[in-house]
Amino acid sequence: MSTIATNIAKVGARIREAAQTAGRDPSTVSLLAVSKTQPASAVREAFEAGQRDFGENYLQEALDKQTALADLPLTWHFIGPIQSNKTRPIAEHFDWVHSVDRLKIAERLSAQRPDTLAPLNVCLQVNVSGEASKSGCAPEEVANLARQVAALPRLRLRGLMAIPAPTDDPDEQRAAFARLRSLRDELALPLDTLSMGMSQDLDMAIAESATWVRIGTALFGARDYGARP
Repeated sequence: MSTIATNIAKVGARIREAAQTAGRDPSTVSLLAVSKTQPASAVREAFEAGQRDFGENYLQEALDKQTALADLPLTWHFIGPIQSNKTRPIAEHFDWVHSVDRLKIAERLSAQRPDTLAPLNVCLQVNVSGEASKSGCAPEEVANLARQVAALPRLRLRGLMAIPAPTDDPDEQRAAFARLRSLRDELALPLDTLSMGMSQDLDMAIAESATWVRIGTALFGARDYGARP
């Protein structure tokens, strides 16, 4: 078994254990393999180990990988900050976008989503920790933005996403994820998704109802940013 396959199995076991500890059905938590900076060969290896959903932060790198892996039935998620001049290729080439944080971006994605494709699944990114360096709308803006995005024709609003401030304190980790869950639950919309939790804190995220956990280093190893195209 390859290293990536072994890591996928280990992370899958960790997800199942965390879900069972939280009294949840493990099938309600999905693994999103964060493949940014990883070569197409690593994605192919993960596919051969059963992984189907992959998250990318850098548009051109992602498009190159999609071309190289066009023979595989993969589901592609864009999870990085979105610039207005990048919305068309994102709308045309991805199945999910986890990082919508303002109406202008959502409107462009909706207008540029091809009619031949299913509506684009989107999550609103929320800056739950109030970090100046992080993307995301403020928690108090979520309700209004969600109503506006839910009304757009070529999008399907699925839920919320967050990248809380890093901390090794499990209580602080869980509190940040609980805040995102509460924000979703307060919305009078049929939302089924919480995209939250990474390699170091997925257990606390699952305890607070995460449905996607975004895992990179625990699957592929340390990233080499110098190798990114």
